[in-house]
Amino acid sequence: MQEDIKEAAPGITIVLVHGAFVDGSGWRAVHDRLNRNGYRVVVVQNAIRSLEDDVANTRRAIAAAPGAVILVGHSYGGVVISEAGNDPKVVALVYVAAFIADAGESVQTLTANHVPVGSKPPFLPTGDGYLLFDTSKFPEVFGGDIPPETSGFMAAALKPWAIASMAGKVTAAAWRVKPNWYVVATDDRLVHPSLQRRMAERAGAHVVEVAGSHAIYMTQPETIAMTIVQAARATADCGVNQA
Repeated sequence: MQEDIKEAAPGITIVLVHGAFVDGSGWRAVHDRLNRNGYRVVVVQNAIRSLEDDVANTRRAIAAAPGAVILVGHSYGGVVISEAGNDPKVVALVYVAAFIADAGESVQTLTANHVPVGSKPPFLPTGDGYLLFDTSKFPEVFGGDIPPETSGFMAAALKPWAIASMAGKVTAAAWRVKPNWYVVATDDRLVHPSLQRRMAERAGAHVVEVAGSHAIYMTQPETIAMTIVQAARATADCGVNQA
């Protein structure tokens, strides 16, 4: 992998966008693999209070990045990058077990008829517009392949997810006009692999399938990093303007 990264197109910043309930720290292993081989990497920290706020925050990271940008989104982060990716500096999108929303769609509409494997969604309403992840179900549903001590800590540090954010609708889908890649987590118990495949097919994505849980961005960082590298090299090979 190291050789492939060094041969990848220079001048690209990788912007990593996390999903709901968690923060950007889960990208550490992917960040490190890309960064130590010469890539500029930015990890966005979103409040997940509204889609508009998260998109605006991601656009700030894009604006601050020199040159071209590849946006990478996990889970709900896929909706964020579908909107933020309309920025002209963005040359490609990479979805990791993520939601790909079209114009007028949200996580809420995409999951209206979708139930995680073996159970109803493990979310608990707070009564004031937020959802909590049931911590007793988090290790099994989010990442059964994460070491128990890590998943236990993550469960203790989860962020509430605003229902307004879940219901936030994309106004223009960047994947309709920009190349995109999708990493399917074949053992995902939160976003069913069949739903992932349907979204990826609709978007015309270059698809990579990986055996792993919803947390593949943490447990399969080598494959995720390589997919990002492939996106970087493909956009350079196609002559995408990176100025």
